[in-house]
Amino acid sequence: MAERSQPLTPDTQLFRNAFNASPIGIAIESLDGQPLFINPAFCSMLGFSEQELQGKHCVQFSPAEDAEKDWALFQQLRAGSIDHYQLEKRYFRADGSLVWGHLSISLLKIPPSPLVIAMVEEITEKKRAEEALRASEDLLKIFVKSVPVGVAMLDRDMRYLQVSDRWCADYSLDVSQALGRSHYELYPDIPQRWKEMHRRALAGETLRAEEDRWDREGSRTTWVRWEIRPWRTSSGAVGGILIFAEDITHRKEMEEAISAMSRKLIESQEQERARIGRELHDDINQRLAMLAVELEQLQDNPSDVVGRVQELRRQTIEISNDVQALSHELHSSKLEYLGAIKGMKSWCREFGERHGIQIEFSSTEVQGSIAPEIGLCLFRVLQEALHNASKHSGAGRVEVQLRDDSGEIHLVISDSGRGFDSETAMQGQGLGLVSMRERVRLVNGTIAVESMLEGGTTIHVRVPLAPAQISQRAVGQ
Repeated sequence: MAERSQPLTPDTQLFRNAFNASPIGIAIESLDGQPLFINPAFCSMLGFSEQELQGKHCVQFSPAEDAEKDWALFQQLRAGSIDHYQLEKRYFRADGSLVWGHLSISLLKIPPSPLVIAMVEEITEKKRAEEALRASEDLLKIFVKSVPVGVAMLDRDMRYLQVSDRWCADYSLDVSQALGRSHYELYPDIPQRWKEMHRRALAGETLRAEEDRWDREGSRTTWVRWEIRPWRTSSGAVGGILIFAEDITHRKEMEEAISAMSRKLIESQEQERARIGRELHDDINQRLAMLAVELEQLQDNPSDVVGRVQELRRQTIEISNDVQALSHELHSSKLEYLGAIKGMKSWCREFGERHGIQIEFSSTEVQGSIAPEIGLCLFRVLQEALHNASKHSGAGRVEVQLRDDSGEIHLVISDSGRGFDSETAMQGQGLGLVSMRERVRLVNGTIAVESMLEGGTTIHVRVPLAPAQISQRAVGQ
């Protein structure tokens, strides 16, 4: 302070000592903004002497945009509309660098003229930390926005700070609908157990689930794979949570469909085994037993050998043929030895003879051999279709076509029998059709069933040939 001619009073001396000893920068200014007294802490903060600072106006301490904000508030103070204000602003140092200060301005109403007291606390490190945190959070928000998975960044109050594009797509949400809003406001049907997970994550835990069920209000059940982890500020405190979520509903539905299909196929397999068991027990076994009885009778009455042997031979041949046919139902050796086309044709002839059905088989335009897996698929479909026709259609004639057309194998089985509701059947109600559909799917084919009550049935299977097979056939042509 400038020296005064009159002696200092105790109060004046106390003020002077406090002014000079304060660790916070203090300046006493006139109402025009001219510094009058400046303490050592202020001089040290800026690197100027007291005389150098007294030669500056208060607006010269800072960059223009900061000085403008300060001076606008200073004018209000001078006009009496406010008696104090606070502001964070930058200050020039003597070496040209900038420091941040927290400025507190108050009006000192003392005679003969009011003065202004300015107190400045350096906050450069604090501002750097805030800027680093802001940059870190901005970088995290950019990451969350751009990452190609469902991610949401929320604060401690569970309000959205950022969401990824995938999150918006998965939950039919626009970014503008989410930012700033509560997670629980957007999704009021959030399970209570998830809210508990959020609380645990806000306490510092990282939690995850490979699959979790979400029964949404007014909507279908959603399956989610999720992970929740806290994100932290530069000070290490938990600033909120990150939620990584993947909608796996389609995958779960596919798994459930496959599981249901497997159950149906197992059931179909068991039904087929039961059918074969019944045929062996009720037909073959009974006929063998009758044959044994007749042989026993022949032993007791050898005089009738000549007349009975021919009949017993005929019965034995019939039983042998039926056992062979039953064997072909399980595994057709002809399919291996003759190939798919001749094997299917031979089986159609045998099946027609056994069941009294006329089966017209044609294989126009099919050249060369068919891949074993495709041949077996078509053979099983043919078996199932002819069994269905024999049991349910009542038709006396069935047409079977096997042809090669535009790189695809086509199998068409049609009859003019009773028919059925094909839409209901293809929805998976009949195990036979389910089995056929699944077999065709495994060789990348398609199956279409057309049927009308009393209007007959047509089953059309299309299976694409592998490129190698197509090229081989082209060379053969």
